[in-house]
Amino acid sequence: MKKLSARELLAVASMLFGMFFGAGNLIFPASMGQQAGRAVWLAGAGLLITGVGLPLLGVAALGVSRANGLLELSSRVGRRYGLFFTCLLYLTIGPFFAIPRCATVSYTVGVQQLLPGADPRIALALFSLLFFGAVLFFSLRPGELLTWIGKVLNPLFLCFLAVLVVRALTAPLGEVSAAAPVGAYAVNAFGTGFLEGYNTMDALAGLAFGIVVVDAIRRLGVTEPAEIARSTVGAGVFSALLMALIYLLVAVMAAQSRGLFEPAANGGEALAQIARHYFGGAGALFLALTVTVACLKTAVGLVTSCGETFVQMFPRGPGYPVWAVGFCAFSFVIANFGLNAIIAWAAPVLMFLYPPAIVLILLTLCGGLFGHSRRVLGWTVGCTVPAAVLDLICALPKGSAAARLLAPVAGLARWLPLADSGFGWVLPALAGLAVGLVLTRRAGARG
Repeated sequence: MKKLSARELLAVASMLFGMFFGAGNLIFPASMGQQAGRAVWLAGAGLLITGVGLPLLGVAALGVSRANGLLELSSRVGRRYGLFFTCLLYLTIGPFFAIPRCATVSYTVGVQQLLPGADPRIALALFSLLFFGAVLFFSLRPGELLTWIGKVLNPLFLCFLAVLVVRALTAPLGEVSAAAPVGAYAVNAFGTGFLEGYNTMDALAGLAFGIVVVDAIRRLGVTEPAEIARSTVGAGVFSALLMALIYLLVAVMAAQSRGLFEPAANGGEALAQIARHYFGGAGALFLALTVTVACLKTAVGLVTSCGETFVQMFPRGPGYPVWAVGFCAFSFVIANFGLNAIIAWAAPVLMFLYPPAIVLILLTLCGGLFGHSRRVLGWTVGCTVPAAVLDLICALPKGSAAARLLAPVAGLARWLPLADSGFGWVLPALAGLAVGLVLTRRAGARG
């Protein structure tokens, strides 16, 4: 039976880390660190569960399930549900939020800091136009340049980040213990950190891109399903440990920065402030350039993945070039609402998507305990989704027209335990699981 060598496993783990590591993997730990202050360790524990643990389990679930991608896996609940869930997930990690966020993070860390006197709307529009022009160019002509950027720039950026973190930890701007938690972190640091992990979108990406890892392992000659699953988990653990280390170090660095800075509006601004303090204009410029090209690479990968997925799902629809142009154009429009707006409107969508994603991952991994019963999947997801919709409504930006319109519906949340903490879906999911198990057992007894 073929097994991956240590070098092959490391190569797969490196590929997995490269797929996960994007703009959100820096800005949200930085934002969390500044706001959590002395509660950073408790908040970090919550972040690691959803930002590291769930992505690992998502990749493992696809490896264990032997499914040929997310559509096949989620269609075990129902064909229509599978198509709906797959489309919404890819659009969320694609043109709705993740791709525009690549442009706005680049702008926030780069242009906005280097040209403080420029009109922010015009500067963002021009920058995002150039950014998505480059994204479209490379998306339509994938080749060696993208690979070169991924192999050279990501390590270069990680090296600079390591220098920045080491510098910050050895010459801290303040003591973590002296920084009081603010906002939701002052009330529930662990739960807020857990929900902050949603914003990285990595658990969703794990479901979407896990099949890429499985295929890579298969191409290396591993054919036994159990060994594929074992290799997938092994690569995931290595990637997860590196990701967890980066999250915690960035969060602690940001918490220490409270000795000099107030919490920034977002993590991009926080990183730029810290880099400028320690390395001046040159450091800020280098950070801006490396983040911009790294985000460009990520955006190209997302456009390519989403375009190819939609071509497969809708074979009679438009070809890949049309999808690529459409995704870039739509992302350009969304990017010009700004990073804060993207983060604010992504939150409710993620509050809806994560609960059924978590349920799907866990039930797939534990499916052997109930014979992979479709009743269990259907009832558990069916009870989770309505509660997740309520979580979505409660998470709408305060003061928005949608929040005001749906305020009466949001009032129903008080009847759901844990809803005020963003976990109103947990008990409905457990109730659906119980019903599904009982019906499955009865059906088995009659058979």
